[in-house]
Amino acid sequence: MTYIITTFESFIRKSMIPLAERMRPSSLDDFVGQSHLVGSDAPLRKALEQSRIHSMIFWGPPGVGKTTLAQILATQSGRIFYTISAVNSGVKDVREILEKAEKQKFFDRPSPILFIDEIHRFSKSQQDSLLGAVEKGIVTLIGATTENPSFEIIQALLSRCQVYILKPLTSEDLDLMITNAVTRDENLKRRSIEIIESNALKLYSSGDGRKLYNALEIVVESTPENEPVVITDEAVGVIIQSRIAFFDKNADMHYDIISAFIKSMRGSDPNAAVYYLARMLEGGEDVKFIARRMVILASEDIGLANPNALLLATSCFQGVQMIGMPEARILLSQTAIYLATSPKSNASYLAINKALDLVRKRPTDPVPLHLRNAPTGLMKDLGYGKSYQYSHDYNQNFVKQEYLPDELAGTSFYQPGKNVAEEKIRIHLRELWKDKYGF
Repeated sequence: MTYIITTFESFIRKSMIPLAERMRPSSLDDFVGQSHLVGSDAPLRKALEQSRIHSMIFWGPPGVGKTTLAQILATQSGRIFYTISAVNSGVKDVREILEKAEKQKFFDRPSPILFIDEIHRFSKSQQDSLLGAVEKGIVTLIGATTENPSFEIIQALLSRCQVYILKPLTSEDLDLMITNAVTRDENLKRRSIEIIESNALKLYSSGDGRKLYNALEIVVESTPENEPVVITDEAVGVIIQSRIAFFDKNADMHYDIISAFIKSMRGSDPNAAVYYLARMLEGGEDVKFIARRMVILASEDIGLANPNALLLATSCFQGVQMIGMPEARILLSQTAIYLATSPKSNASYLAINKALDLVRKRPTDPVPLHLRNAPTGLMKDLGYGKSYQYSHDYNQNFVKQEYLPDELAGTSFYQPGKNVAEEKIRIHLRELWKDKYGF
């Protein structure tokens, strides 16, 4: 009887653990996705096989395995594993862990792994506190971030870490995770589950494994235990929409809300933009993250239709860093409304993408001789810089000459957008170049 009670209590406790946690793999062989990092001959698998775990930064969207990978590396390499979140930890917490790690360090024992989730949330001084321990090998640092490390991690720390990029999970990865959950999880195996359609589950997840498991668990739990679970796209849509109605910076709606915020400004709806801004602020979103996204939008979606948009967005980014919340909300609101009501153009965005695409196909087209620098006599003899015409020596500071490689002469990357400001640019360029670029 005692055994039965213990088993039942154990089952109840496991039932209270979320599906995403119950399905967390404990080895690289069970890990789904990121084959470029954990597959055969991939860097993390090699590092583990050779017992050479080094300090690293995992950069990627939420729910793709950053925390799980860190735990697997620690477990399979036999290392002590410390974990903290940069959201609610400070220098004091870091120092306490480093002191423990130093006391536990022996000559024949590998250094413990310190995993810091959302490491981009650490300030410069907090990141500085890690440098000595990483340099001396007291701990092996594994940081996880959803933000570009080049912007958020101090250079001294970044230079001591290898950055690994994790990708959103593919449709095939998500299908495999659904199958694994239904066939392996103790709770779900007890249910009669028929998956007719899984597109809605995968669409909702947006490549996030945690969101996928949460959605699957919600759908299963929404069906009475004595009834079979039939999963269709329609059923999933109805259940998920009824269960999720708010924003939390650490929950599943994070990227949906920021997406709606960006699309509202791009769509010239200031009311929707301010609404989604309020959702993010109320949820505790990092104001720098919001401001940074507006700087990108100001160039990508407004550009030369209103160059002042980029100036205002950049000033907003600098301003929110100086003053912080709650006053930063005013700067963010002003900028969001300005961007939403500004004329739009993605001409600059399209131009650089078109140019990059051509450069990747033709990376070695020679620079015309007349545009080349000629610092030596030999280069001058070879014609470097010869016949170059200095624009300011001519009327209107312009002279028609070829600037592109000969094979690309006449290629057009930038086409002015259909707005008042760029129409003036179009007229000006047409007067200068006539019909050369089709302006």
